[in-house]
Amino acid sequence: MGAGVWIGLWSLGLAVAIAAIAIFHRRLQASLATAPRLPLLETAPTELPTVSLIIPAYNEQVNITECLDAVLASHLPHPDQLQVIVADDESTDDTAALAAAVALTDKRVTVMPVPPRPTDITWRGKNWACANAVEKATGDYLLFIDADVRLEPDAIATAVTDSQTNQADLLSCGPGIICGCLAEWLVQPIMMSCIAVGFNFQAVNDPQDVKTAFAAGPFMLFRRSAYDGIGGHRAVATEPVEDVELAKRIKGSGLTLRYLLSTALVKVRMYRSFAALWEGWTKNYYMGGGRKLGATLYSAFALSLIFVMPWLGLAVGLGGTLLNGGAWWLVCGLGIVSVGLQVYMRWAAQRVFDQPFRYWWLGWLSGGLVVAIAITSIIKTETGWGWTWRGRSLSTP
Repeated sequence: MGAGVWIGLWSLGLAVAIAAIAIFHRRLQASLATAPRLPLLETAPTELPTVSLIIPAYNEQVNITECLDAVLASHLPHPDQLQVIVADDESTDDTAALAAAVALTDKRVTVMPVPPRPTDITWRGKNWACANAVEKATGDYLLFIDADVRLEPDAIATAVTDSQTNQADLLSCGPGIICGCLAEWLVQPIMMSCIAVGFNFQAVNDPQDVKTAFAAGPFMLFRRSAYDGIGGHRAVATEPVEDVELAKRIKGSGLTLRYLLSTALVKVRMYRSFAALWEGWTKNYYMGGGRKLGATLYSAFALSLIFVMPWLGLAVGLGGTLLNGGAWWLVCGLGIVSVGLQVYMRWAAQRVFDQPFRYWWLGWLSGGLVVAIAITSIIKTETGWGWTWRGRSLSTP
């Protein structure tokens, strides 16, 4: 093919990329514009119902002490009404010992060894640990958090107050995402944007829209009666993305689901390495979207247009202009426009997510990684090859 054909193809590809960025940005901003935030308390409550806080923990020696210290520092009208259960899910590290050391200093903490999983029923993820811990819970409300979550002192009181005010049966908070390594900075901002687009806040919080349900696993506050009514974690034993499935059951039962942003009161560092990030997102991406092959492939294609094509087109356009001149300036110009729009979109989104604007010039690598995660997630889930979480197989025996 001649140079004119290549220029035409690259120009067309970049024009499509610009349109894709514009559509994605519009949908992202529409979702974020309707995103309710967990309102900060103006005055401390004088009374709150009892709360059982459950932390399923498997090999969490890096996190468990700091997590418990943050929980126990919570500002509550009656601190003794908080029950904390650490469900040690057969950890092979010092998780249980570290949690037990904290329990010795505070009677509100109980460390519960989770029994071995049944062999006749498939239990995936943290469902078995949560289901066992609930049997020892005595609170009017059940709050499930992960060991990598850090709660601010007012987080529990604020969430319970809001749940009571709005009569929520499940209140889940989208947390502030802490990024510490390069892999997190590359992937997490795009993933948060994808979730906001795929699960529009207004639709999730609309009781009439029973098809759109979402909850963030790091922070889920259930009214105990509602949790029991939907069958709890036992009802979703086989689901590796249990938070979304529980949200679907809440909405499907005519109960009230409330999904908020709470980047100031709830923070989480989901992954501490590329290996952990890769394992976690390839576990969740396909299943989180409902295990829909066509939709997942479409999302991978769209993300390649939005994040990879602009930088690739800009590089090709610059190279063509410098080496050959002529009409390659058109490709170069469209590349500059598309990259500029992509960078603006990420800047606008990260202002809402309260994340520093970092590594924006690696947008091509970020997008490429997320596309690879989407494709790998399909393969892992459908074949069972390498489909694991924390080294435990998720495939059906």
